[in-house]
Amino acid sequence: MGLGGADRIRGLTDRLLHRGPDGGDTWSSTGGQVSLGHRRLAVIDPRAVSAQPMHSCCGRFTIVFNGEIYNYRALRERLSGHPFRTSSDTEVLVETIARLGIDETLPLLNGMYAFAVYDEHRNTMHLVCDRLGEKPVYYGQVASQIVFASELKAIEAHPQFHGKIDRDSLALFLRYNYIPAPFTIYQDVRKLEPAQHLTFRLDRGVATLQKSDTYWSLRKVVEDGLTSRAPGTEAQLLDDLEARLRETVASRMISDVPLGAFLSGGYDSTLVVAMMKASSDRPIQTFSIGQQDEQYNEAVHAKAVADHLGTEHSEWIVSAEDALDVIPTLESMYCEPFADASQIPTYLVSKMARRRVTVALSGDGGDELFGGYNRHFKAAGLWSRMQKFPTWTRAVLAKGLRSLTAQQWNKVYGKLEFLLGKRNAFALPGTKLHKLSGILDARSQLDLYRRLTSTHQDPTTLLVSGTEPLDRVTNEKDHPKGIQFEELMMYLDSITYLPGDILTKVDRASMATSLEARVPLLDHRLVEYAWRLPLSMKVRDGEGKWALKQIVHRHVPREIMQRPKMGFSVPLDQWLRGPLRTWAEDLLAPDRIESDGFFKSAPIQHLLQQHLSGHQQNEHKLWSILMFQSWQMARS
Repeated sequence: MGLGGADRIRGLTDRLLHRGPDGGDTWSSTGGQVSLGHRRLAVIDPRAVSAQPMHSCCGRFTIVFNGEIYNYRALRERLSGHPFRTSSDTEVLVETIARLGIDETLPLLNGMYAFAVYDEHRNTMHLVCDRLGEKPVYYGQVASQIVFASELKAIEAHPQFHGKIDRDSLALFLRYNYIPAPFTIYQDVRKLEPAQHLTFRLDRGVATLQKSDTYWSLRKVVEDGLTSRAPGTEAQLLDDLEARLRETVASRMISDVPLGAFLSGGYDSTLVVAMMKASSDRPIQTFSIGQQDEQYNEAVHAKAVADHLGTEHSEWIVSAEDALDVIPTLESMYCEPFADASQIPTYLVSKMARRRVTVALSGDGGDELFGGYNRHFKAAGLWSRMQKFPTWTRAVLAKGLRSLTAQQWNKVYGKLEFLLGKRNAFALPGTKLHKLSGILDARSQLDLYRRLTSTHQDPTTLLVSGTEPLDRVTNEKDHPKGIQFEELMMYLDSITYLPGDILTKVDRASMATSLEARVPLLDHRLVEYAWRLPLSMKVRDGEGKWALKQIVHRHVPREIMQRPKMGFSVPLDQWLRGPLRTWAEDLLAPDRIESDGFFKSAPIQHLLQQHLSGHQQNEHKLWSILMFQSWQMARS
């Protein structure tokens, strides 16, 4: 927790009990100008002696730390002769800082972490986030105090906190379905960005920001990788990549408590489980959930992979009621508006896994590193074809596509389907044609990418007030130089969608069940190596993740793996027309919208009625608004 009175800290950290059910304590400096609190999920050295806040042996540094340092044993060996009291990674971290200093320590760390370190000699507080943004840190000023925590709910519990909603951040939320760092839903609270290190100077009870820097840059990694490709033949590069994957997965298997893995049956999670098997003589525990709706059911594919790899597999075929029961808890779980509907199955699989293990490995990160999203291997070709026509022509065509509703296009397609043949058949033609209309008149590659990754193309039209600030997508001066369009999209996904959506979703959903989720594909050494591989080893023959797929096929037969990418989703469109309809209509009622004063009622009613009538598939646009409304209602 943060700076302030020790008597307040325990009440604030108690709001984070789910993140650390195994213990909690507080500490205050002499004079009480600094107070730290911690909730512990005991994973490495569960003994009470490893509890936090923890002091360095010399007494100069005090740390609160969330996450894992995977190379802590190697760092411990560097501190030869030091009298360690515990076998924890926390003590290794604070003693390395005491020996080398924080600036020299940060480049040595391999892990997922968010921590605060108080330096009593210099009267400074350091806040640090890991390189890829796996673990969160919120910070801000409350009255005259600087406070920080892993989740907003702890800061909100401060008796003097009166958060004012940031309408500009709300515009970003409507565009992306999440609020990208450094922004939060509140004006006076910010999030640490990946690899960010803040230093606050304390002087007579007042904390001022002394320094803000980053100790690792993905942009530099990308630019270095583009100019210094990994040497070797393609076969050698695949062998090298697999060796690195085995090493990074093995490093994430260090635990003093039961450990397993999420398994969807897709390439990324299958790869992680296959590497776990290669590093262990014992069967791996794997977990998957399925749905009764076969369109969204991945359980059968996960079971086939589990049977082949010989894991101890658990699956849960969840009912619609199981999933719907999660919705009222989302506003508390995510503590600021968050609207990726796969948050629901992510929570459910975490809940199931927590019954048997305390740590679970996840396959997240493979799409961003190896070109796994459709846009990575389709958008460049689409842009090339679009360039053959002037913008005004594309704009006219886009308007024409929007002249019919999605339902009307479905009927037209149905009459022409026999002429197109099975090879050209595709589901939801009306919805896809409307999506195409939204990108046809894109003015640049970056504009095309932004449209492809936006839920609302012009969110300010829904808001009473608010202006979108520059973000990591629109601020082109921070983009790598000399990069191809496919690689630019992968880079932008890695610095925006990955930390803002994917890692946020996994962290909050897993920690809500007191489960630690580890993401081995985001080992920074693996990230650096992946960017040294040629694009052809990622995107090839109209598909992504070519290299990862070749390695998976060494362990699991192709016939088990070859299936369409399903994603981790729910039938949100059906729910909003069925069991969630009353809930949605109540939250979006014109009188409620107008009295809250954030949204304009008319365009939202238009979106809702279009969806309920079946004329448009607006479920994702509605979900973002509903998640804000649900969060706002719980807050008021």
